[in-house]
Amino acid sequence: MSYDANAAYNSGAGAPGQGMPGAGAPGYGGPGYGGAPRGATSPDDLSLPLYGATFGQAVKRFFKNYVKFSGRASRSEFWWATLFCALIGLVPYVLFIIGAVMMAAAASADPYGGGAPSGGGVALMGMGGVLLGVIFLATIVPSIAISWRRLHDAGFSGLFYLLTLTSIGGIVVLVMEILPPKPEGQRFDA
Repeated sequence: MSYDANAAYNSGAGAPGQGMPGAGAPGYGGPGYGGAPRGATSPDDLSLPLYGATFGQAVKRFFKNYVKFSGRASRSEFWWATLFCALIGLVPYVLFIIGAVMMAAAASADPYGGGAPSGGGVALMGMGGVLLGVIFLATIVPSIAISWRRLHDAGFSGLFYLLTLTSIGGIVVLVMEILPPKPEGQRFDA
């Protein structure tokens, strides 16, 4: 007796999947668990992941699903939102680094080490630090939420996100977030 893994997903023409109702895979008891995972057909549909999302669509969905931990997020949604968070943090980070370099240069120029730090360096570090703090506070909850939903789309429980609290767990979660979507992840749809 042989087992055909491809046949288990009902990936033939007319098979359930991509939003088509039908008999799901045994044990899931719901429609659409065969073939490819169901995705949103419109960017305004926030109940399903938007596969192939553009940068703008992903950022909009990132903020519209601000505290939504149920459901799923596609890889494109997740990575575009991650890029957005990195880009908006880049300018304050550069300001902070320039301020630190200015202060270090001023301190090394004083041979006795008793001088006051550079006013411009302190100002740049302060502005950069405050902006980084505001951006962090504005994006921490939606960042955790989209990671949680991305884990759902890959077929894992969102609780695996808690592995990031360990030393090596962040790498494990990153690998899980890179994995392709699985039809089994549809069990997390609300």
